[in-house]
Amino acid sequence: MKFDEIGDWSETKLDIVKRYAQVYSKILASQPKLTHYYIDGFAGPGQMRSRRSGDTVAGSPINALQVEPPFNRYFLIDIKGKHIKALRAAVGSRSDVELFKGDCNDILVNKVLPQVRYDEYKRAFCLLDPDGLHLNWQVMELAGKLRTIDLLLNFPIMDANMNALWTNTKGVDSEQAARMTAFWGDDSWKEVAYTPETDLFGEVHMRKQSNNAIVSAFKKRLHEVAGFKHVAEPIPMRNSRNAIVYYLFFASQVAVALKVASSIFKRRRTRIVA
Repeated sequence: MKFDEIGDWSETKLDIVKRYAQVYSKILASQPKLTHYYIDGFAGPGQMRSRRSGDTVAGSPINALQVEPPFNRYFLIDIKGKHIKALRAAVGSRSDVELFKGDCNDILVNKVLPQVRYDEYKRAFCLLDPDGLHLNWQVMELAGKLRTIDLLLNFPIMDANMNALWTNTKGVDSEQAARMTAFWGDDSWKEVAYTPETDLFGEVHMRKQSNNAIVSAFKKRLHEVAGFKHVAEPIPMRNSRNAIVYYLFFASQVAVALKVASSIFKRRRTRIVA
C-alpha cells in the first residue's frame, strides 16, 4: 500500500511515544505482580514515509512491538480495513497482539479498556492520536476513572480552530460544534473559548481566547473531571509553517510517570505561541 507522508512534527511525536513505551515497559516488567498492555486507538498501517528524507518510518504500533522487555499484550485499533490488513501482515504469527477494525470510541469503551482492571493488577500505556476531533471524551474519562492507564493524547487544536472555534460563533456549523462537544465531553468549551466584551457603544461581543487558554482548561479537565492525578504541561506540535497542529498531552495516576514523560517532553519542546 502507499504510505502517507509525515512531517517532522509527526516524527518527533513517534520518538516521544517510542521513548516513553521503552521506559514504561521496563519499569512495569520489573514488577512481577503487574501485567502491562500497550493500546493504540488510531494505530494506522504501521509504516509511514518521511516527507523530509523520503525514508520509510515505523509507526507507533511497530515501535511498541519492538520494545524490550515486551508488553504482555498489544491492542491495536483502526477504523480502516487496509490499515488492519497491513498491521496483520507486519504482526505475523504473534499471539500477543489483538487487532480490531472499527471505531475506537466503541471498541475502547466496550472491549479493551474494561480489561485493564486495577484489582487484577493490570496496567496499560494508551496512545490516542486522532488526526482530528474523532475521539469522544467518554474514552478519556474512562481511562482516568480506571486508575490503570498512562495516557498520551493528541488534542487536535488545528481541526478545532478551523471548524468549531471560530471568531464569529454564529457561523459555526452545528455538526462541527457537536464534534467539539463530543471531544470535550460537554458544551462548557464555549465558556472557555469565548469571553463577553462590551464595546464603546455598549454592545456585547464574544472574544475568542488563545490556544493557551483552551488547552489549559482541557488540562484541568483531564485532572478534575477524568480523574488523572498527574497531567503534564502539553507540548505544541508545529508544522513546517510553524502553525500548531495539535498539543500532545500526557496523563497518569503515578508521579514517577509524570516525571519520565515531562523529561522526554522537555528535550523536545518547541516554543509555545498563544
